[in-house]
Amino acid sequence: MLTDGQHRAWAGDHGLTSGAAWWAELLTADDVEAAMKDADTGLTLVVVNAVYGAAVMARQGVRLALENASKRPDRLLTVFAEQDLEATARFRSYIADIPPSEPSFAVFKDGELVYFIPRHRIEARDPQAVAADLTAAFDEFGE
Repeated sequence: MLTDGQHRAWAGDHGLTSGAAWWAELLTADDVEAAMKDADTGLTLVVVNAVYGAAVMARQGVRLALENASKRPDRLLTVFAEQDLEATARFRSYIADIPPSEPSFAVFKDGELVYFIPRHRIEARDPQAVAADLTAAFDEFGE
C-alpha cells in the first residue's frame, strides 16, 4: 500500500482539476509493485505520462472521461516516462507484450490488462474522442 506521502493530487499538478480525482504517482519500482498488488480487484487506470504534445490530449481526454463516465476506475495511477525511469520500466513489465508508448492508458480489471490506448490513438485525435474511448472502457469493465 502506498503511503499518504506518495499520493498526490496528480490531477491538479497536471491541469486535471476534475473534483477530487486523486492519483497515486508511482515514483519507484516498489511503488509500482505495491500499487499493482492493490489493483488485484476492481478497475484500475494507469496513465503513462509524457511531455510530448500528445500528452496534452491525453490529460484533457482523461479529465473529460472522469468527469463524464457513469462508471469510474477504483484506482487512478500514473508513471512519468521521462522522469521516473525505474517505475516506468517496472510498470511496463505488467504489459510486456505491448511496445513502449507514451502517453498511453492501461485499464486493468481484477489485476488483468483489459484495455490499452497507445500514443498513436491519442496524438491525432481530439480530447473528446480520447475521452469517449476511455469512457467506453470504464463502462464495459467497471461495476
